[in-house]
Amino acid sequence: MKKYKVAIVGATGLVGRSFIKVLEEKNLPIESYSLFASKRSAGSKLTLLGKEYEVQELTEHSFDSGFDYALFSAGGEVSKKYAPIAAKKGCIVIDNSSYFRMHDDVPLVVPEVNFDDVRNNHGIIANPNCSTIQAMLPLKALDDKYGIKRVVYSTYQAVSGAGKNALDDLKNTDNNKPLKKFPHPIFNNCLPHIDSFLDNGYTKEEMKMINETRKILHHPDLRVTATTVRVPVSNSHSESINVELEKDFEMDDLVNTLRNFPNIVIVDNPEKNEYPMPINATGHDEVFVGRIRRDNSVKSGVNLWVVADNIRKGAASNAVQILERLIQEQI
Repeated sequence: MKKYKVAIVGATGLVGRSFIKVLEEKNLPIESYSLFASKRSAGSKLTLLGKEYEVQELTEHSFDSGFDYALFSAGGEVSKKYAPIAAKKGCIVIDNSSYFRMHDDVPLVVPEVNFDDVRNNHGIIANPNCSTIQAMLPLKALDDKYGIKRVVYSTYQAVSGAGKNALDDLKNTDNNKPLKKFPHPIFNNCLPHIDSFLDNGYTKEEMKMINETRKILHHPDLRVTATTVRVPVSNSHSESINVELEKDFEMDDLVNTLRNFPNIVIVDNPEKNEYPMPINATGHDEVFVGRIRRDNSVKSGVNLWVVADNIRKGAASNAVQILERLIQEQI
């Protein structure tokens, strides 16, 4: 079996470190790794599969030695500059930033949902937004069976999705201390504001969910709306998803449709107060679905409560799953 060379860009960040953790769990047939980060982080040491690596500064020549694949999570500006350089050197880049997601020639992939889209890649594959990724599994299951007419998202997103400074703000219980990330205290508070506001009144995060859902599900005209909220939870995003379907359904059949979809775990036992919660999803790669109930305000509607680890399934694990399938299918 061929052994592969893999680069990790942004290795010292929250997602980069999660790349390393997930790669250790997968133990893929990878011959060598190289870890890259900014000049500030260069020289630091990280351990992967028992071997210590020195983090190198990312430069325009970092990919000259030849890599088969690269995992990027260093922000949009880094991806914009360096991902095309890597691709020109024959490396397939799996990029976690938002920069390439809506490019027509770049596949936007959740492996359980639309992996075949990678076959049309031109050296760059985009990892979707964390809040989009977890929603795609139940929506794909329902769309294949019943067809989707409309989606209404309300998200309750964990602070880790905004990085280390945001986590520091969450730990800051003294609201008189200066904030590092958020415009208002996140401790004991909720902020209906993720990313910057646009002229249409939505935030960039909300428009990401709307546009990425349409692209991944191959429904360019799908009716989707979203309200995204940052909540004082360290890790794992929660989402209330209201779905209007084209076809009517029997509830038992719908639940089984979700249950039988890859990497969905149903947690839905109201009598025992069992439902998905961030505290239970953290550290897992599955998407947890519960509070499944008919929406009687429309002809064929259903409400779902969907929870997943935003750093793992919402970022690192999804990217590594793409890498794993690329290797398996020798793409």
